[in-house]
Amino acid sequence: MTQTTPGTTPTIGIGMVGHGFMGRAHSQAWRVAPRFFDLPLAPRMAAIAGRDPETTAAAAQTLGWDSWETDWRRLIERDDIGLIDISSPGDTHAEIAIAALEAGKHVLCEKPLANTVAEAERMAAAAREAATHGVFAMTGFSYRRVPAVALARQFVRDGRLGEIRQVRAGYRQCSLVDPAAPMTWRLRADRAGSGALGDIGAHIIDMAQFLLGEPLTAVAGTLETFVQERPMPDGTGTGHVTVDDAAWFQGRFPSGTVGSFEATRYATGRKNQLTIELSGTAGALAYDLEDFSSLQWCDQTVPAERRGFTRILVSEPEHPYHKHWWPAGHWLGYEHTFVNEVADLVADLAAGRQPSPSFDEGLAVQRVLAAVQASSAAQGVWTRV
Repeated sequence: MTQTTPGTTPTIGIGMVGHGFMGRAHSQAWRVAPRFFDLPLAPRMAAIAGRDPETTAAAAQTLGWDSWETDWRRLIERDDIGLIDISSPGDTHAEIAIAALEAGKHVLCEKPLANTVAEAERMAAAAREAATHGVFAMTGFSYRRVPAVALARQFVRDGRLGEIRQVRAGYRQCSLVDPAAPMTWRLRADRAGSGALGDIGAHIIDMAQFLLGEPLTAVAGTLETFVQERPMPDGTGTGHVTVDDAAWFQGRFPSGTVGSFEATRYATGRKNQLTIELSGTAGALAYDLEDFSSLQWCDQTVPAERRGFTRILVSEPEHPYHKHWWPAGHWLGYEHTFVNEVADLVADLAAGRQPSPSFDEGLAVQRVLAAVQASSAAQGVWTRV
């Protein structure tokens, strides 16, 4: 799994399942991370797995993988692979992750962790057992590695916001506004588990829990599906949409903080807007992914005539992750979050410590998703997580 040549950095072979949009992002990360970060293990892009031989072979060549397989089980069987990267749809996550961990392979699994709480619980249990043998698993919430978000977490941890009273978070896209947009696996509950709620809502749930350092304990929410039928991509009629198009919910945290959340793929004109704002007794933070490198900060402790939000350009070597990249003032982008993510993962594996977010943290998000679904089914009643 890990190979060493005298005088060189030890290597770890990576096997990735899936080569679609997320597989391309992960491939970019594995290619770039060792060229910008001084990693204690050198990732080697050993193989990818996909169902179709022709497209998988083409993807391997395009994305920089050494070889390819048509069965993910072959990745787990290979002695030259020490980590399985799961970038395939949610209905595949549990089987692959559990098999990999039981075989002694580390795992990186894209969010949301699974399609159901039961699946996520089995995955988390397998990860806890594997960790006792020095084998680790991580959930892929890449937005934790946005430098401005990581800086916001430092502000909260240092107590600069005082008592945090409110969180407001939203993730808004316009990807499904056109009712003629075709059916995809993301619109089927059996493949994706949920719609906007799990696909993009999972990000703001994890971000809120990450920034506050505590989990949601109760939610009250509503799900909506605006377009029930969509044309099949091959022109053979229509398919029934079985997931939500938009989700809204309130939440409560153990400390007394309350939150409001929105996830929608029907926000006309919004391409990929993730926002989060924390309001505290001593200060406030606001972040907008569409203004990637800026963090808005309000210091409530200064005299009244100087209070208000100011913009911090998060692009200095003192800021999280930036010392590995460009000169001061040169900001990063979407793909860098994945590079930062795998760099942290590799460093943790080399040190023999649990990467974060763990599968238990992924399970915590899964439980919130399920509670929102249950609340919506019960007409928005408050539901324990």
